[in-house]
Amino acid sequence: MSRQQINRSGEMAVFVQAVELGGFSAAARECCMTPSAVSKLVQRLEERLGVRLINRSTRQLQLTPEGCAFHERAVRILADIDDAERQAAAGDVPAGRVRINASASFATHVLMPLLPEFLSAYPDLSVDIIQNDAVVDLMAERVDIAIRAGPLKASRLIARKLGSTSMTIVGAPSYLERRGKPESLDDLMTHNRLSLSYARAVDGWPLVANGLQTLLPPSEKVRVSDGEGLRRLALAGVGLARMATFTVRGDIDAGRLVPVAEHLNPGDRETFHAVFQGQGGALPSRVRVMLDFLAMRARLSG
Repeated sequence: MSRQQINRSGEMAVFVQAVELGGFSAAARECCMTPSAVSKLVQRLEERLGVRLINRSTRQLQLTPEGCAFHERAVRILADIDDAERQAAAGDVPAGRVRINASASFATHVLMPLLPEFLSAYPDLSVDIIQNDAVVDLMAERVDIAIRAGPLKASRLIARKLGSTSMTIVGAPSYLERRGKPESLDDLMTHNRLSLSYARAVDGWPLVANGLQTLLPPSEKVRVSDGEGLRRLALAGVGLARMATFTVRGDIDAGRLVPVAEHLNPGDRETFHAVFQGQGGALPSRVRVMLDFLAMRARLSG
């Protein structure tokens, strides 16, 4: 790589090499440059950005907080450039990387078990899974597809329904032996009702008692930020949890969790959608094939 060939993406590439190879000399060998040229390039990059990216010492390079953030973004941008070049060269053959945002529960119980089948069908594709129960900005987080649970808010995103699941109140045998199995609304009110802490969580458990619908508030003894954490708390015998049935079906079948107060269940269902940005032209084939795969293989029921 000559000096004349270095542009902004080239600067990023040299910076990333210096970071990942641990020094200017190693980066220089990889990029066919001299160590002093690499050092000057990084210095020019810092001057242009107005921040120090690397704390230099005689033995190693240490990234500053700004350098860590820039390195992370640079790696993603360079990967996108590689993806664009591969797709342009390969025509419509799916290649590159698909970034999916999903809750820990959906990723654990639905998405991850299906990945071997998907990757076998599309060997030129790679997948990034970002586990987060909160609603993320797809553009800001550079996410291709997000899996959303519950009612969708009005937006410019396009949604494909993946199905719906029933809800079940469960507890561990150890907890029920210690506290007793609740049979009524009054019984439930005396139990430790585990809850989610993030903003879009429903504030309570919808139930039906004596023909009337009610919302039982959480006890707030223990709260957790994601559904998989809620499941693990229930498995540990900390309290009762009301969860999407697909996330605890295996635990129920194995006897690790026991359904309780089923006659109080109002029969509500939680719907799941795959949402994506559809404006600005045709979807890249890497995103389209993942959407089609999810619509066919990740459909929820029960």
